[in-house]
Amino acid sequence: MKITVIGTGYLGTTHAACMAELGFEVLGLDILPERVAALASGNVPMYEPGLEELLRKHLHGLEGSTGRLRFTTSWEEVGDFGDVHFICTNTPQRRGEFACDMSYVESAFDLLAPHLKRPTLVVGKSTVPVGSADRLSRRLAESAPAGAAAEVAWNPEFLREGFAVDDTLNPDRLVIGVRSAEAEATLRELYAPLIDKGTPLVVTDFPTAELVKTAANSFLATKISFINAMAEVCEASGADVVQLSGALAHDTRIGGRFLNAGLGFGGGCLPKDIRAFMARAGELGADQALTFLREVDSINMRRRSRMVELAREQCGGALLGRRIAVLGAAFKPDSDDVRDSPALNVAGQLQLQGAQVTVYDPKAMDNARKMFPALNYAESVLEAVTGAHVVLHLTEWQEFRSMDPDELAEVVAEPRILDGRNVLDPQQWRDAGWTYRALGRPS
Repeated sequence: MKITVIGTGYLGTTHAACMAELGFEVLGLDILPERVAALASGNVPMYEPGLEELLRKHLHGLEGSTGRLRFTTSWEEVGDFGDVHFICTNTPQRRGEFACDMSYVESAFDLLAPHLKRPTLVVGKSTVPVGSADRLSRRLAESAPAGAAAEVAWNPEFLREGFAVDDTLNPDRLVIGVRSAEAEATLRELYAPLIDKGTPLVVTDFPTAELVKTAANSFLATKISFINAMAEVCEASGADVVQLSGALAHDTRIGGRFLNAGLGFGGGCLPKDIRAFMARAGELGADQALTFLREVDSINMRRRSRMVELAREQCGGALLGRRIAVLGAAFKPDSDDVRDSPALNVAGQLQLQGAQVTVYDPKAMDNARKMFPALNYAESVLEAVTGAHVVLHLTEWQEFRSMDPDELAEVVAEPRILDGRNVLDPQQWRDAGWTYRALGRPS
């Protein structure tokens, strides 16, 4: 089989490189010529550990590569080439609404359809509202020259930024929504290297496959917001949320993953996915089933406001003219993704309230500058904190976790640190003379 990948953003580039790693000939398509040119030269336009090395291992035209991976802007070339077409386009939140913007996915189907002249399988990987696969299947059959022989399947992705390559090549499960034995057989053959290694394969219908991703993200978001709600109670009562979380984690029914209190979740998936899920439930007449997600979202956003309040408290009640260092711009470590970044949201709020904010991040500086050009940016931790009245640790990069409090104490205006991720050692910082505060922990 020959594979195409439509959309070469974060998901598509990772999937294309990993399919080549599994031994397939792969052709990636994007409508942005500059992105295709960058990928064709071996440059990945986002930071993801191991991805650029994997792409170069298989990229056509590079010396020593397998040559199994190419990129194009031609829909005709994609239609002629592919036996299986993966749709990996973005589904952002619709402007001014909670609902999902399906325009990119719909456009991909519409532009691909006229070039499907023989039996083929179009596999959606994008996160979409339940019911989309059925609608797109009918739309494709009506517009493709191959008619019903151009079949649709849905195969949701479960990638974690920072671990995307491993999550693709060693997934904890594969989910495929299919309507025919032929489609199932095709995907079983395609994923045989993973299935043979013991990866569980869940074969189901379209709506269940679509719901697996949104339900999973909703559960994880709920777990994060639960422990952050407990952090609010801990602050009010004098308890320690880190110790509380550790005690809860011993219960095997609960577990410790996603139970770390802090600044909350962000990025291009969890926030917009739970909002789109609520919107779709309302369209289906099941809105009451997901009303709890509104509180999940509200708790998450309150964490950002609380960090701003703590910063103001540490500045004596007023932010105007105070110098604040923000360590972190990406929404999570090992990524340069700043979409809905809690760190940048806090930095922006602080600046709007009169603070002089300087940001540093190991990988996300360029993306942060594009989104928040008015903020100040530093090239190192030391530069960022020099002269600061308060230091905010907001993205848990290893570089920040291993900072030397004695070294930083020599350059700050006042040794005050707010740990927005609850991963620094409070005693180490206090012993070095710092005032240490964190969300949900005693002062």
